[in-house]
Amino acid sequence: MADTDKRLDLSVERRSTKRFPIEREVFYKILDHRAAAPPSGAGKTLDISSGGVLFETDQRLHSGKRVELSVNWPALLEGGCPLKFVAFGRVVRVENTVAAMHIEQYEFRTRRTKEMPTVPDKAAFSALSSL
Repeated sequence: MADTDKRLDLSVERRSTKRFPIEREVFYKILDHRAAAPPSGAGKTLDISSGGVLFETDQRLHSGKRVELSVNWPALLEGGCPLKFVAFGRVVRVENTVAAMHIEQYEFRTRRTKEMPTVPDKAAFSALSSL
């Protein structure tokens, strides 16, 4: 009789959440309260699920470290406001410069689309006020 235990079949997906192949620029910061300047860097997401993120980094990360990820989300809020996906969690697997993170908490934040306007100089303000 053939062994039909699906736990041993490597072709069977055992993850409980679906992974989505979303490739976006990612910024990360290692959350280490002991570091004067916590290590940070950039990379690219490879896939995202409700349970984790697989991403490439510009340097090798270490398993077990707490990390904050920030991704400019491809969808807009109400058709016009850009969003940023921010996730907090722990690095659970590393292979060279590819890291897998387990998401412990996440949120969507609105993000700026342009630089803040500059403050007009006194001459420009005076010219506007005389109109």
